[in-house]
Parts: sequence; structure tokens; C-alpha cells
Amino acid sequence: MYKEKSKYMSDKKISNKTEMANSVIQNHMIWSMGAGFIPVPIADLFAVSAIQLDMIRQMCKIYDIDFKETEGKAVITALTGSSLARLGARAIKFIPGVGSILGGVTMAILSGGSTYALGEVFKKHFETGGTFLDFDPSRLKKYYNEKFEKGKEVASKIQKDKKQQDEVVKVNDSVTQLQNLAKMKADGLLTDEEFASLKKKIIGMDTPEEE
Repeated sequence: MYKEKSKYMSDKKISNKTEMANSVIQNHMIWSMGAGFIPVPIADLFAVSAIQLDMIRQMCKIYDIDFKETEGKAVITALTGSSLARLGARAIKFIPGVGSILGGVTMAILSGGSTYALGEVFKKHFETGGTFLDFDPSRLKKYYNEKFEKGKEVASKIQKDKKQQDEVVKVNDSVTQLQNLAKMKADGLLTDEEFASLKKKIIGMDTPEEE
């Protein structure tokens, strides 16, 4: 009886973590789609990478894993770097004059799909007892590619959903605000503390608390 109760509590805890992880993945996926509308290809790739790194950081909190920023950046590059950059380059070369708009829409889907796939990879790895120490990008690359295709489908549905589309627009506005903040900080108009405080208010992406 005790073992059954213990197993039930353990399964419930895992379920709660999965739900929180799914929420974090979806939120960061929408943020990535907003960043994908930035008209400068190099800038949007950097923005998406920063969002993905934050997603990994929050998922580490959920699964009680020590977050390692250097390793996190390396994993993002290993799993998403070449494919996302290559597809993004193709997107912005679509049609002269109109290419940036079509490229932005396409890049938003690619960015969202990539973030979804990355989140699913880390969720699977952490839920099977993995950590940063035994994370092998080459072993998980196939799983990432499978989830990337699924993620593009999910991102396309988000674009077609009016409510979620409005959320992406809000994110795009937030990205612009962050860019303006960064410029003000670079110009010496904001201190590091003021920049961090305002950035937190704009982003407002806190990790959900576990019950």
C-alpha cells in the first residue's frame, strides 16, 4: 500500500513537472516567433538563441538541474545552429522588396519550431534522469529534427489562431522595447540595475511554481 501511494505521488510529481515544462516551452516558443519578425536576420538569430537559453534555464529549475550557461549555449548551437541559420538565409532571399516580410513570417515559424524542438529534447532528457553532464547532442539530433518538423506545424497553427497571433504581436512589440532599452544602456542613459529592472518588467517570464 505504501509503495503504491509512493509511486502515485512520484507519478503526480512527474506529471506536474511535465505540465510546467510544457507551459515554459509554449511561452518561449511564442517569444521566439515574435523575435523571428525582426527584419535583421543576424539579430533575430541572436534573439531566438537568447530566448532558447532562457527556456533551458527555466526548465533546469523545474527539474532541479544545475544550469550551466556555457554548456547550454553549446547545445543550442549544436542542435539548432546550422539548420536554423541556413533556412533563415533562404527565407530572407525570397522576393526582392517583399522578401523581408515573407522572410519574417517564414522565420517566425522556423524560430518557433526550433524552440519547440529544443524544449522537447531537454524535457525528454531531464525526465529520463539526464543532466548537462551526460547531454549528447549527436545522440539527440534525430529526436530534435523530428520535433522540429512537429514544431513548425504547431507554429503555423499559432499564426492562424487569432488569440495566439495577438500574443505574437505583443511579443514583437516587447522585442522592440528591449532593443530600445539596450541602446539606451549602451548610450549610458540607463545603469545596469535600471536596465535589468525594466527588462524584467517587459519580459515578465517567471518560472511557474511547483505545487
